[in-house]
Amino acid sequence: MKKWLPGMLLLCSATLTFAQQRPQYTQYIFNSYLLNPAITGIENYIDVKAGYRNQWSGLDGAPVTSYISIHAPLGKNFLWSSANSFGGQGDNPMNRSYVQNYAASEPHHGIGFHAVVDKAGPIRRTDVNGTYAYHIGVSNTVNVSLGVSAGFSRISLDLDKISLENAVDPAIVEDENNRVKPDMGAGIYVYGARYFVGLSAQQLLSRRINFTNDDTYTQGKQVPHFFGTAGYKFFLNEDIAAIPSVMVKYVSPAPTSVDVNMKVAFRDKFWLGGSYRKNDSFSALAGFNISYLFNLSYSYDFTTSDLRTVSNGSHEFVLGILLNNRYKVTCPQKTF
Repeated sequence: MKKWLPGMLLLCSATLTFAQQRPQYTQYIFNSYLLNPAITGIENYIDVKAGYRNQWSGLDGAPVTSYISIHAPLGKNFLWSSANSFGGQGDNPMNRSYVQNYAASEPHHGIGFHAVVDKAGPIRRTDVNGTYAYHIGVSNTVNVSLGVSAGFSRISLDLDKISLENAVDPAIVEDENNRVKPDMGAGIYVYGARYFVGLSAQQLLSRRINFTNDDTYTQGKQVPHFFGTAGYKFFLNEDIAAIPSVMVKYVSPAPTSVDVNMKVAFRDKFWLGGSYRKNDSFSALAGFNISYLFNLSYSYDFTTSDLRTVSNGSHEFVLGILLNNRYKVTCPQKTF
C-alpha cells in the first residue's frame, strides 16, 4: 500500500518490533519527572528543564524529540520550615555528611506540566500533560509520593512525506490525518538519602489510532507503558558518590526493555556516567552544575542494534533551570 524509502522501512520495522509509542530517553535519570508524575514538586525550587534528542542521527526520518517540563512544590511552609530548608552555598547531597543529617520532607503537594514533541518519519506526536503529586514522610528518613498526570496526545500524519500506489487509499483520508486523544498516567515514588524506587504507567486509556473513518482500518491503538526505576548511592570518599541505577520498561507485546546506568558525581560540580540498554546501545553521559541557576547535561548513544549500519548514534541535550532557588543549591537535593 505504501512505498517507503529503504531507510524509512528499516526505521518503521524497528519501531514496530519494540512497540515504542512514547519517546525514548537516555537521560531519564536526569529528568525522571518525564516518566513518573510522583516526582512532581520533589525539590525545594521550581525545576525547569528543556531537552532535545536526535535519535539514530544520519538516518532519514529518524526520531527527533523536544520537550519542556516544569514542576514545583506548593506552600510556603514547606519551603521555609521543612527538612528541605537548607541554607545554600555548601549543602551538598554528594557529601557524606548530607546523608547523616538527612530528614524526610514534611507533607506537601506538587504541581507541574510537561510538553513533548516527537517526530519520526511522517508521524508527529505532541503530548501535553499536567501533573500533581502528594509527598509524605512515612518515617524520619523515608518519603513516599503518589502522582497522577492528565492531558492529551495529538498524533498527525504528514501526507507529503509518504507516497501511495493508489491516489485514493481508504486507510488514509486527507481530512482525517490528525487525531487528538485524552491521556492519563500515574506513579509512586519512594526515596531517602541514599536510594529511590519508582513505579509508573503512561498512556493508560489505550485509545484507538487511525487516519480514516473506515472501520476496516481501526487495528492500531495506543498501549500502556509501564516503568520501574531504582537507584542507590555509594560514597567513594567524602565528596564523591557512585550511583548505579536501573530502569525496566514494559510495553506489550514487545520484550521487556532494561537500562543499566552508573553515574559518578564529584561534589555538586559535575558528574560522569555510562549506560547500557539491552539489545540497543551503550551510552556516555556527562553533566555540569554551572551555578545555582543552571545545569547542563549531554549524552551520546553508540548503537548496537541492526540500525548501527545506517545510524551515527544518538545525541541528547538537557538544560536545567532552578527558579525561586532561595537556598541557592547547585544540584538536586532529593533526586540524584
